[in-house]
Amino acid sequence: MTNDWQDLTRLTQGEPFTIERVRLKDKNIVVEGNFELPPLARLTMEDQIFLIAFIRGHGSIKDVEGLFGISYPTVKNRLNAIASQLPFIDINPPASKNEVLGRLERGEISVDDAIRQMKG
Repeated sequence: MTNDWQDLTRLTQGEPFTIERVRLKDKNIVVEGNFELPPLARLTMEDQIFLIAFIRGHGSIKDVEGLFGISYPTVKNRLNAIASQLPFIDINPPASKNEVLGRLERGEISVDDAIRQMKG
Protein backbone atom coordinates (compact mmCIF):
# COMPACT_ATOMS: atom_id res chain seq x y z
CA MET A 1 0.00 0.00 0.00
CA THR A 2 1.39 3.40 -0.96
CA ASN A 3 1.00 6.68 0.86
CA ASP A 4 -0.89 9.59 -0.69
CA TRP A 5 2.36 11.56 -1.00
CA GLN A 6 3.92 8.74 -3.01
CA ASP A 7 0.94 8.71 -5.36
CA LEU A 8 1.11 12.49 -5.75
CA THR A 9 4.85 12.37 -6.43
CA ARG A 10 4.38 9.68 -9.09
CA LEU A 11 1.48 11.57 -10.66
CA THR A 12 3.37 14.86 -10.96
CA GLN A 13 6.63 13.21 -12.13
CA GLY A 14 8.74 16.00 -10.70
CA GLU A 15 6.86 18.77 -12.48
CA PRO A 16 6.24 21.89 -10.37
CA PHE A 17 2.68 22.37 -9.13
CA THR A 18 0.66 24.27 -6.57
CA ILE A 19 -2.10 23.18 -4.27
CA GLU A 20 -5.35 25.10 -4.71
CA ARG A 21 -7.65 23.39 -2.22
CA VAL A 22 -6.99 21.91 1.21
CA ARG A 23 -9.55 19.98 3.23
CA LEU A 24 -8.94 19.11 6.86
CA LYS A 25 -9.73 15.45 7.46
CA ASP A 26 -12.66 14.77 9.81
CA LYS A 27 -13.63 18.45 9.82
CA ASN A 28 -15.89 20.53 7.68
CA ILE A 29 -13.11 22.99 6.85
CA VAL A 30 -11.86 23.72 3.34
CA VAL A 31 -9.26 26.35 2.48
CA GLU A 32 -8.88 27.51 -1.10
CA GLY A 33 -6.04 29.55 -2.49
CA ASN A 34 -2.68 29.10 -4.16
CA PHE A 35 -0.32 27.18 -1.87
CA GLU A 36 3.20 26.03 -2.70
CA LEU A 37 4.56 22.83 -1.27
CA PRO A 38 7.30 23.11 1.34
CA PRO A 39 10.83 22.47 0.01
CA LEU A 40 11.09 18.90 1.34
CA ALA A 41 7.83 17.95 -0.33
CA ARG A 42 9.19 19.18 -3.67
CA LEU A 43 11.95 16.56 -3.67
CA THR A 44 11.54 13.43 -5.77
CA MET A 45 10.08 10.39 -4.04
CA GLU A 46 13.50 8.70 -4.19
CA ASP A 47 15.19 11.67 -2.49
CA GLN A 48 12.45 11.80 0.16
CA ILE A 49 12.91 8.08 0.89
CA PHE A 50 16.70 8.56 1.05
CA LEU A 51 16.32 11.43 3.55
CA ILE A 52 13.81 9.48 5.64
CA ALA A 53 16.27 6.56 5.83
CA PHE A 54 19.09 8.96 6.76
CA ILE A 55 17.04 10.63 9.49
CA ARG A 56 15.64 7.34 10.82
CA GLY A 57 19.26 6.17 11.05
CA HIS A 58 20.04 9.23 13.20
CA GLY A 59 22.22 10.73 10.47
CA SER A 60 24.53 7.73 10.27
CA ILE A 61 26.16 7.58 6.86
CA LYS A 62 27.36 4.07 7.70
CA ASP A 63 23.73 2.92 8.24
CA VAL A 64 22.69 4.45 4.90
CA GLU A 65 25.66 2.78 3.18
CA GLY A 66 24.49 -0.60 4.44
CA LEU A 67 20.80 -0.02 3.80
CA PHE A 68 21.22 1.07 0.18
CA GLY A 69 24.41 -0.90 -0.56
CA ILE A 70 26.34 2.20 -1.62
CA SER A 71 29.70 3.72 -0.66
CA TYR A 72 30.44 6.59 1.72
CA PRO A 73 31.28 9.00 -1.15
CA THR A 74 28.03 8.06 -2.89
CA VAL A 75 26.02 8.83 0.27
CA LYS A 76 27.84 12.17 0.68
CA ASN A 77 27.30 13.08 -2.98
CA ARG A 78 23.61 12.20 -2.76
CA LEU A 79 23.17 14.28 0.42
CA ASN A 80 24.99 17.21 -1.22
CA ALA A 81 22.79 16.93 -4.32
CA ILE A 82 19.65 16.94 -2.17
CA ALA A 83 20.94 19.81 -0.03
CA SER A 84 21.57 21.89 -3.16
CA GLN A 85 17.82 21.71 -3.91
CA LEU A 86 16.85 23.08 -0.49
CA PRO A 87 16.98 26.72 0.60
CA PHE A 88 19.46 27.72 3.27
CA ILE A 89 17.70 28.51 6.53
CA ASP A 90 19.46 31.05 8.70
CA ILE A 91 18.73 30.19 12.32
CA ASN A 92 20.18 33.55 13.38
CA PRO A 93 18.53 36.01 10.99
CA PRO A 94 19.83 39.56 11.05
CA ALA A 95 18.14 41.87 13.50
CA SER A 96 15.62 44.36 12.15
CA LYS A 97 16.48 48.04 12.23
CA ASN A 98 13.98 48.54 15.07
CA GLU A 99 15.67 45.79 17.10
CA VAL A 100 19.10 47.33 16.51
CA LEU A 101 17.86 50.80 17.45
CA GLY A 102 16.20 49.40 20.58
CA ARG A 103 19.44 47.72 21.65
CA LEU A 104 21.32 50.96 20.97
CA GLU A 105 18.81 52.97 22.98
CA ARG A 106 19.11 50.55 25.93
CA GLY A 107 22.91 50.88 25.80
CA GLU A 108 23.42 47.22 24.89
CA ILE A 109 25.50 48.06 21.82
CA SER A 110 27.64 50.98 20.65
CA VAL A 111 26.80 53.31 17.79
CA ASP A 112 29.51 51.65 15.68
CA ASP A 113 28.02 48.19 16.39
CA ALA A 114 24.56 49.48 15.44
CA ILE A 115 25.85 50.88 12.16
CA ARG A 116 27.63 47.61 11.33
CA GLN A 117 24.51 45.57 12.11
CA MET A 118 22.27 47.82 10.05
CA LYS A 119 24.60 47.54 7.06
CA GLY A 120 24.32 43.77 7.34
